[in-house]
Amino acid sequence: MSPVSLYRILVLLICLALLPVQAQAAQVSPARQALDTSINRILDCIKNPDYLNPATRAPLRQQLEDEVLHIFDFREFSARTVGARWRSFTPAQQTAFSDAFADLLMNTYISKVDGYNGEQVAYVGEVSDGKRCEVRTVITMKDGKKVPVAYRMLPKDNTWRVYDVLIEGISLVKNYRTQFQDILTSASPEQLTARISEKAREMREQKGK
Repeated sequence: MSPVSLYRILVLLICLALLPVQAQAAQVSPARQALDTSINRILDCIKNPDYLNPATRAPLRQQLEDEVLHIFDFREFSARTVGARWRSFTPAQQTAFSDAFADLLMNTYISKVDGYNGEQVAYVGEVSDGKRCEVRTVITMKDGKKVPVAYRMLPKDNTWRVYDVLIEGISLVKNYRTQFQDILTSASPEQLTARISEKAREMREQKGK
């Protein structure tokens, strides 16, 4: 995908699991705490020796998927990605699209679980207006390059959930929106959903599922 690689973004999400405690303030915000809790649980699954064994991986994989679904609001992600056209989708079309898009992102995320390569991550702060929060980090790559990554979050269901990720200031939502709007100029919501589902299926087959 262009201009930002989804794979690269999701590798950096994995890197956040090794986020060192570098917050200057003693009090951690609810958004940051929710993010840390889910990422740490994801890391626990990855570190478990049973995850490396195909015969014992399934329960841990389910735990990992459950945590990703818990911290990411894929319904909100989907609505913002489609943009203004979302309101023209029927409820059934919205649900089908959200499910397919979540499936694609989930498979992409999990396919990169082993992508961590010693990157160093630092929490550098956050910005909040009380209704939304942007948790900011900087990742130092192996070559020394520093990459800013921010996680935009909203309160929902008594917790905080991610609805967008920015890498070097570029939004994952906006990046996908450009692609999907181009497709929707000549395709129906069902056709767009079918394309997304097919891509997710191809990724599962590549992983031998």
